[in-house]
Amino acid sequence: MIVLGLMSGTSMDGIDAAVADLALAGEVLRLRPLGHTTVDYSPELRDELVAALPPASTTLAAVCRLHTRIGQEFAAAAEQALSRQNVDADLIVSHGQTVFHWVEDGRVEGTLQLGGPAWIAERTGLPVVSDLRSADVAAGGQGAPLVSLFDTLLLGRGTTARAALNLGGIANLTVVPPAGPPLAYDAGPANALLDAAVVSLTGGAERCDRDGGRAARGRVHPGLLAALHDDGYYRRPPPKTTGKERFHAGYLEAVLAQVGAVDPDDLLATLTAHAADVVAAECRRHGVAEVVASGGGTANPVLMDALEGRLGPACRLRRIDDLGIASEAKEAYAFAVLGYLTVHGVPGALPACTGARRGALLGSLTPGARPLALPPPADVVPTRLAIL
Repeated sequence: MIVLGLMSGTSMDGIDAAVADLALAGEVLRLRPLGHTTVDYSPELRDELVAALPPASTTLAAVCRLHTRIGQEFAAAAEQALSRQNVDADLIVSHGQTVFHWVEDGRVEGTLQLGGPAWIAERTGLPVVSDLRSADVAAGGQGAPLVSLFDTLLLGRGTTARAALNLGGIANLTVVPPAGPPLAYDAGPANALLDAAVVSLTGGAERCDRDGGRAARGRVHPGLLAALHDDGYYRRPPPKTTGKERFHAGYLEAVLAQVGAVDPDDLLATLTAHAADVVAAECRRHGVAEVVASGGGTANPVLMDALEGRLGPACRLRRIDDLGIASEAKEAYAFAVLGYLTVHGVPGALPACTGARRGALLGSLTPGARPLALPPPADVVPTRLAIL
């Protein structure tokens, strides 16, 4: 089955589109990457989206416009990706754009991803699996990190603990120990606070610390670093999730108000050190011997060097590219896998990772132009992912 996965993460860099040829062979799920592309949001839509995110207030009219326009831009990205790869796909899986993750006292009460799937189905004529997080939340889970199933299938069991790390706006971690159930959770911010700082410092002229250039010129501010580490989120046990509804520009302003003025480059250096500290601490907690990293943060050499230094020689840091998946496309491929499992009747969430009562079938299905015909249910549940 040819499946197109569509994803836009908390960094909102654009829409990642990845085409995969997927097939079940016994307990092995075979994935042949056919290509990927990233399509930027139109500047107007991105500005409107950023303006509506917490802690800003918004209106239902704005939410309706965003739901429609994000769906339309996802549809255009899908059409472009399929044309570029010159394939006839069978299914599209759209994560949409997360705009709010409703968490109270550590419990997720709801989650909202915008981007109407009907626009994608109308433009491509293909069925679309969307709204993949809600079923896990309804089953008592965190609704994240959903990539944990992909990670555990890819990493497999070894003689030592291994971890998959995604450095997006938020750093999420999946740990596969040599025995016992895996676990997955959001460790804390990766790019979220870094990007917020750059946008604030440049008045919106820049959106990220490209190649870590600003951080490389700065020095870590001990007082600010201590204040950032002193957040109750890091002391909560997993499973747990977070996002830009917590780690946003207003959060950073509040921390800086406690500390006082900080040199701009020192601010970026400290935020980079904080992101590396948080991830490394979690890896040490679980005795991880190898970390396979992906996401936009892997393109920041200063962040990667900081993380490697904090992990130390006992833990190997590598990129997922070494395993045959492009780092920037990992989550799009992961959601292609989750949608493929859904239409084959296989749960896509791991209760040990999300905290749900059971493994739920994920997503809602929007028919395409042709009558909907689902494949027969899978005879076995896959236990391993093979990248061809």
